[in-house]
Amino acid sequence: MNNLVYGTLTSFALALTFTTAKAEAVETYVIDQGHTEVFFGWSHAGVSRQHGEFTRLSGAMSLDPENPAQSSIEITIDATSLSSGFEPLDTELISRSWLDVETYPEIHFKSTSVELTGGDTALVSGELTLHGVTKTVTLDTKLTHRGAHPVGQWIDYYKGPWVAFHATTDIDHTLFGVGPYSTGRIFIEINTELKGQ
Repeated sequence: MNNLVYGTLTSFALALTFTTAKAEAVETYVIDQGHTEVFFGWSHAGVSRQHGEFTRLSGAMSLDPENPAQSSIEITIDATSLSSGFEPLDTELISRSWLDVETYPEIHFKSTSVELTGGDTALVSGELTLHGVTKTVTLDTKLTHRGAHPVGQWIDYYKGPWVAFHATTDIDHTLFGVGPYSTGRIFIEINTELKGQ
């Protein structure tokens, strides 16, 4: 084997090894639905603050510890799982007048960028698809845990790596075509635990 061919193969092997190591460095996590909350709140004509939540969702995150700005997350919420604790209000909110869950049964978020703002905080921007309309929103996000889960010492399900986040944002629901009138900004809060794969 001449030196040129040998050198080329060696370079290719090194590049492949580096690429593989880089890919392996990216960590994948999936949402633990049992320990994930998606709350939403709004002002009731300025008189009081009302709240609700979505109880069913799924999603996954790719975390790049070496370059966190390259991390990404994707979440799908079952819009039919809306719950305010008051059934007549739930019926109204999922009706054609508002979320129209028969036509749009899912709410979807896919991140497009991560801007680090501190050691454990970031602005996560992405595309939110709600009521068939897609708009860019930004989540103010805080990493609240990364590593072994404390409960893992007792329950096998919790063994291995975990991460947890708290995130907030707000949206104008009328921009998504939701509702016959504006209730003002909708405040959204997410608390989630994700299990390493």
